[in-house]
Amino acid sequence: MSKPKHILVIRLSAMGDVAMIVPVLRALFLQHPEVKITVVSRPFFQPFFDGIPNVNFFGVDLNKRHKGFIGLVRLFSDLRKLKIDVVADLHNVLRSKVVRTLFALSGKKVAATDKGRAEKKALTSLTNKVFSQVKPMIERHVDTFKQLGFSIDLSNAQFPEKATLSEEILTITGTKNQNWIGIAPFAQYESKVYPIDLMQKVIDGLAQNKSYKIFLFGGGEKEIQLLNQLQNQHENVVVLAGKTQFKQELDVISNLDIMLSMDSGNAHIAAMLGVKVITLWGATHPFAGFKPFNQPDDFCLTSDSAQYPLLPTSIYGNKKVEGYDKVMRTILPSQVIEKINSNLT
Repeated sequence: MSKPKHILVIRLSAMGDVAMIVPVLRALFLQHPEVKITVVSRPFFQPFFDGIPNVNFFGVDLNKRHKGFIGLVRLFSDLRKLKIDVVADLHNVLRSKVVRTLFALSGKKVAATDKGRAEKKALTSLTNKVFSQVKPMIERHVDTFKQLGFSIDLSNAQFPEKATLSEEILTITGTKNQNWIGIAPFAQYESKVYPIDLMQKVIDGLAQNKSYKIFLFGGGEKEIQLLNQLQNQHENVVVLAGKTQFKQELDVISNLDIMLSMDSGNAHIAAMLGVKVITLWGATHPFAGFKPFNQPDDFCLTSDSAQYPLLPTSIYGNKKVEGYDKVMRTILPSQVIEKINSNLT
């Protein structure tokens, strides 16, 4: 039997998780240039995969054509026309299980990422906690491809060239003649968001250095209002939210010298583009396997576990524990500023 040539990769959402598979697919192509890869995900995420040779994108329509069980059968039918050889389910949820099972029943080899749910549950348990590193999700995806016969080595990761900024973007950012710092102060859950008053101190402190230009990322009317507040009339602080398209934001991120982010999608986007990423962790912890790719451990600033011994209390930040709503206040603005300063030339 000849080696499979066309790999179907399923990762429907969310933004950070989709971004995390990009370095894996880039390494897969570089080390197995004979393969063809089709990524199935939401259309919004297509720009993540631009520029990776041999990677095609299939935008799934979960609202209409591919909605519900019948829609998933229709999705299988649509994908089958692409003459897939093997299926890598990097999502491993009910929707992706249906599609991969249909491929398995049609005789195709399939593999799914083991999310390590038991280990993660032990890490976040409030009793009998097992505080140890869970295998990172990116390594779990590598294991999935290994099951399909494709070994991947991530030790010498390669990243795309910095994007060329359009004239339209340059009217917002200005020409780059300073260190560019990105700050993404929001996350899906409040327990992962650095307190706004402390973030204000971080931005004010960084803005004093006129060799820095700071870009604030976010979205939605409420977030834009907060970003305008954080901008605080500093001439070298620019609010990007509401002024750019998603692809344009990616281009700006690729030109950053460093990104400051919560445990959120922006951290993984910057990491997939080869940018240094400083992350702040509240209820969650990098031990859960979601540390941004190719970043040193000391780039992760975690809340004080001596003061809050039950940390981490959540994998995704969606669980609240009484008395733990202020854990991120144990990360001092001076620590954040020093970490950024020490990693900029």
